[in-house]
Amino acid sequence: MTSPNEYAFLTRWIVPGDIETVAAILEDIESLPRWWPAVYLQVQTLEPGGPGGVGKLVALHTTGWLPYTLRWRLRVIASRSPHGFSIAAEGDLVGRGEWTLATAGDTVEVVYDWRVRADKPLVRRFSWALRPLFAANHRWAMARGRDSLELEIQRRHAADASARARVHAPPGSTWYSRRRHAR
Repeated sequence: MTSPNEYAFLTRWIVPGDIETVAAILEDIESLPRWWPAVYLQVQTLEPGGPGGVGKLVALHTTGWLPYTLRWRLRVIASRSPHGFSIAAEGDLVGRGEWTLATAGDTVEVVYDWRVRADKPLVRRFSWALRPLFAANHRWAMARGRDSLELEIQRRHAADASARARVHAPPGSTWYSRRRHAR
């Protein structure tokens, strides 16, 4: 039997573009706060890793629409670039994530299989009662990711700086960023 603080999420996106561009964006973990600011507050590379990023260790500070943040680390444990990569998580989140990319005509199917245990004391303690709310928070974060990825693809395919400037900014107004900027 799984414990109340264990979660399994399967997210599927269909985004316009080519697999090489989508893979390059997702594999560039350090750029997450720039193009997915609704969730990724801070990213710091602790170990660079080797070919394909395997072994890379990154510290993350993340949020969602619920009023808490998570501090965790991810390590890239496998690369199948441009078809995806796998990560192991430790810290406030412990588990594995698997990104899988496939070409589907002029779009890319992106699947994220995230099997994680929430070890942040607040989330662990209240998972038994607030599980649906925590799951909704994850779905919200992933929806912001899809929207932000589509905008980043547009930016990368823009013909020039003027066209790039016309691409909307990614969604980024979370409770955490509003609170920090209000000070």
